[in-house]
Amino acid sequence: MRPVPNRQNGGCFDRLETFGLTISRRCELLGIGRWSAYAKPKPPDPAALELEETIKRRLDYWHTQEPCSGVRKLRAHLRKEGFKAGRKLIRRYTDEMGICPVYPKPNLSRPDKGAAKAPYLLKNMSIRFPNQVWALDITYIPMGRSHMYLTAIIDWHSRYIVGWELSDTLEAAPVVSAMNDAMERYGVPAIANSDQGSQFTSDLYIELMVSAGVRRSMDGKARWVDNVVIERWFRSLKTEYIYINEYGSPRELRTGIAEYICAYNSRRPHQSLGYKTPEDVYRSAFRAPEAA
Repeated sequence: MRPVPNRQNGGCFDRLETFGLTISRRCELLGIGRWSAYAKPKPPDPAALELEETIKRRLDYWHTQEPCSGVRKLRAHLRKEGFKAGRKLIRRYTDEMGICPVYPKPNLSRPDKGAAKAPYLLKNMSIRFPNQVWALDITYIPMGRSHMYLTAIIDWHSRYIVGWELSDTLEAAPVVSAMNDAMERYGVPAIANSDQGSQFTSDLYIELMVSAGVRRSMDGKARWVDNVVIERWFRSLKTEYIYINEYGSPRELRTGIAEYICAYNSRRPHQSLGYKTPEDVYRSAFRAPEAA
């Protein structure tokens, strides 16, 4: 880059040349206005960011308490709490958070255009042993003045959490990281069930499933109950742990989630499991039978 000084204003640079192109010419080639080259990004308003995170925390809370509530009901809850949020704003926030009401409707999840979908393989299937089916999903986790996203993987038969990953994005990389870690620790499942989100139709995720020999299964468009096992666990995590604690940093949040998962897996009996813990049910299938 070669600066060209303007001698009329004391040597200040009013024109820059790169390979002989002026700013005007570069803006013309890029199809943008010249003012864009001089515009400075405006720093975000801290008060506006704090209000946005507060509204998102309340949306997450009410979505967890009333999963079937749509935009209108969420707006009603927010207005009772004193927040002036319209339907368009709520819809934008819930899209950013990756949440939607759990009732039959078209476009429950929004995969990428042309994405490689998979059929739902669990219909009428008898799930009788660990690692037969894993279910995985992503949920929004409020944290102080910001938020994170939690990817969790649960063994369908035992309700045992086999893997999880905390991230500040909704990209596919955290999902792949969680699956890699889970398979290294617990082996490869026969089927992995998810929704139709873009993370689960990405090339990165599909390549992992193909290379590991895992069959992909996806919820139907209007079938939120198809992955209800992991959805119920997310609800338990939030109502029993997240909402009653404060986390000032991702490290504190990660430690808290790890402690909850440890207690959930090894110390919490489940009525549906005959009052055994998920760990007991999961590991019992791999123990050698006792000698008579």
